[in-house]
Amino acid sequence: MGLKPKHQRLVLLSLALVAIICAGLLATVALRDQASYFYVPADIAADPPEAGRAIRLGGMVEHGSIATQEDGVTVQFVVQDGEARVPVTYTGILPDLFVEGSGVVADGSMNASGTFVADNLLARHDENYMPRELEGMTTEQIREEVQETVE
Repeated sequence: MGLKPKHQRLVLLSLALVAIICAGLLATVALRDQASYFYVPADIAADPPEAGRAIRLGGMVEHGSIATQEDGVTVQFVVQDGEARVPVTYTGILPDLFVEGSGVVADGSMNASGTFVADNLLARHDENYMPRELEGMTTEQIREEVQETVE
């Protein structure tokens, strides 16, 4: 004698629910190691992450701290948040908006010597950002330029 249709549906529903919960747990465990946590320099000074762990560092590029190495593609600079400073090393092409005093978000990890080794840089701008192409134009000229590109 087999299961009644009502019991068959209940068993299938239970199996489906268990499968969904297991898939969710597996995804959580797999992504936990891949997640990048966001830190500011004060967080790193208070409780530094272990060397090699993928994190994101955000803050302001300290004035006078950008130094390009002899190879021409490695840059060292300091990210600060007003409370603490973190030295950063990056090898690659810098974003156009990357300048001293600007905001930056860097993906990478801390090394054993306490330097953040960045794999990727994202330069941030403030609300007063103006593209280079539009600098020096009046508001009316900017409107005309935008209108020409829309037409």
